Amino acid sequence: MIAGLPKVPDNAFILSGIEAFFIFIGEVMKKITVTPGNQLRKEIINYLIDFPLFDALEGNQLNIVAENMNYFEIDKGEILFKEGDKGDYICFVLDGVIDVLKKSVTGDSVVIAVLPKGRSFGEMSILDNFPRSATAKARTKSALLTLTRMSFENILNDYPQIGITILKGISRMLSQNLRQTSSKLADYILPIA
Repeated sequence: MIAGLPKVPDNAFILSGIEAFFIFIGEVMKKITVTPGNQLRKEIINYLIDFPLFDALEGNQLNIVAENMNYFEIDKGEILFKEGDKGDYICFVLDGVIDVLKKSVTGDSVVIAVLPKGRSFGEMSILDNFPRSATAKARTKSALLTLTRMSFENILNDYPQIGITILKGISRMLSQNLRQTSSKLADYILPIA
């Protein structure tokens, strides 16, 4: 997990971005402030540098993206979201492994992807208003960054060049996923003629 940041308890939720985390635990509110020189911000920027979605961004641009991200941890077996849930954020795996599950025609959940550190999921949710197309469940204790649709739209409005660069990265990722899915599907389809 990321050094210097305590685990967010299961009964907590985050209200803000990376500048200040407001964590509610029952009636108690705990604030974790992340300053520009803070180690957490540096680690997040170092992570973003190595992630293909952000590889065209530089210094201050990465800092702007980092300011709009949320960090949290989930335990093994915990469900991040379910197929059919409203989706409004993309997730980036910092540590751990996430299973992506889809309901089959029999109603059973089938693992369709295993996402280790360095992978993302939920990209479509910041582009459209459709429900989640799959369930995301922690295979191991995991640390994640999220970028909400609202934060992405703020970046797009306030820093259009950064937003366009992120959109191009998401387009590349979705295109690559579609190509892989088409190849797998072709293995199951009988020739037409």
